[in-house]
Amino acid sequence: MSDPWGTTVIGNRTKQGPSVIRNASDLNKARLKGAVETDRKLSQANKVTSGDHARIAKLDRDNEVAPPPKIAPAVGKAIIQGRNDKGLTQKDLAQKINETPRVLQDYESGKAVPSQVVLSKLERVLEIKLRGADIGKKLEPKGKKKEEKKDGASAPSGSK
Repeated sequence: MSDPWGTTVIGNRTKQGPSVIRNASDLNKARLKGAVETDRKLSQANKVTSGDHARIAKLDRDNEVAPPPKIAPAVGKAIIQGRNDKGLTQKDLAQKINETPRVLQDYESGKAVPSQVVLSKLERVLEIKLRGADIGKKLEPKGKKKEEKKDGASAPSGSK
């Protein structure tokens, strides 16, 4: 009977694993036999780039979210001036507004992202305006505006 899949030889081992090539002549022999495959690696400078990559990169840059605006330098100077007028240190003022001294440093140096809550606390303690058009202007006490309106309404108007 014949074996339909071919003959099987037991006991004859051939070396099939990779071997180390020690010199150029061994490398050339292996290339001639077809046992070695060589691929050229292209550096970034040798690659041909299409215009699509540049266009996509430009789109990515255009779609980036802009960083939030920092506090204006005029506000920082007004905080420093108001703090010095009250005779407070950064640490004292930070304790009064219930914030860390680092937050106050960031506001004074103009590195902080403005928070309306922190600005309102600073306005209340320093009694100066830190938001709007008149930055650094003294705030009027709350009751004073109401009293002026009452006085103006009770004054007699017109002559007979």
